[in-house]
Amino acid sequence: MTSIASTRLTAEMQAWRHHLHAIPETAFEEFKTSDYVAGLLTEFGLDVARGIGGTGVVGSLTRGRGRTIGLRAELDALDIEEVRDLPYRSRHHGKMHACGHDGHMAMLLGAARYLSASDTFRGTVRFIFQPAEENEGGGLRMIEDGLFDRFPVDAVFGMHNWPGIEMGHMAVRSGPIMAASDMFEITVTGQGTHAGMPHMGSDAIVAASALVAALQTITSRRVHPAEPSVVSVTQIHGGNTWNGVPAEVVLRGTVRSFDPGVRHGIEAAMGTIAAGIGRTHGVTVKVDYDRRYPATVNHPEAVETVARIAASLFGAANVVRDALPSMGAEDFSYMLQKRPGCFVWLGAGPTADGHVLHNEHYDFNDRLLPLGAEFWIRLVQSELPVEGP
Repeated sequence: MTSIASTRLTAEMQAWRHHLHAIPETAFEEFKTSDYVAGLLTEFGLDVARGIGGTGVVGSLTRGRGRTIGLRAELDALDIEEVRDLPYRSRHHGKMHACGHDGHMAMLLGAARYLSASDTFRGTVRFIFQPAEENEGGGLRMIEDGLFDRFPVDAVFGMHNWPGIEMGHMAVRSGPIMAASDMFEITVTGQGTHAGMPHMGSDAIVAASALVAALQTITSRRVHPAEPSVVSVTQIHGGNTWNGVPAEVVLRGTVRSFDPGVRHGIEAAMGTIAAGIGRTHGVTVKVDYDRRYPATVNHPEAVETVARIAASLFGAANVVRDALPSMGAEDFSYMLQKRPGCFVWLGAGPTADGHVLHNEHYDFNDRLLPLGAEFWIRLVQSELPVEGP
């Protein structure tokens, strides 16, 4: 299928992936994982730097003079208990690689292994292994720790396996491909009272219920219908007895958007609605709004490069150029704010039987390993040609 699919490298990548799957570590605690990755990169002969942004690893490989590009994979796992009885099942209770970061690392390691033993490019490749992609902004932490100052790149690229897209396909788009992600916590404070005497207090639960419903009108009535956005309340906490109206209820949730103006408008509308609910129900409402990841925005020139290489690898008919953007979020967005580049989805096949990201049954599809590694190799050879432009 590819030039490396039947070689020893495919078996090595699978072994690396299975080892990494068995030792999942979450945000900024990827000590064993970064040790393993750094050890392999050193074995391949790369210049290896550690501790960038906490547990981040950067391996640099230079072949003569030329441009420099960065390729990024994620080190971290999720706080999910694995349920499948795999031979390489997670050995860390309550943690698992449920998003495929083990596979992403293995594919990038495979590319590093192959390129370190070849003379098929001119320039420098930075192999960036980033901590804490899941919620904690490890990409930003690496940048703040001088990632692109210490390890300059002309462009940076990221890849994620994507269940629901057929294996042997790639999907990409110019502009926003993944949403900005914000979190909110709203505290509704009333006056607690006996449940049989509700008139003696001010009911925080009724006010919170009205607030949940009212928040849904932000995207349906306050945002232009052509601008994608989501407001989701995902937690409600309040009360601890059958016969008492609690004095406090806490709501938590997430906001997703693409346009910065929409993002700002949603935050403002949330404050306005909360204040109105408070006056209507005689309670106080405090909104804490936390802006997290910005939208992941691909650069047009880099998209063209990625699409061309994907077409050469999978065939033009198997490259989705106008993929619908996802309301999921990615902190690769921070890197694309600093350097031009592209984030691409590698088809991982059907979503049946729990083959869904962040699912306790999920396991990365090993058949993707040679495909992803080959993509990285061809990208390097295309961006850093032996014969200059």
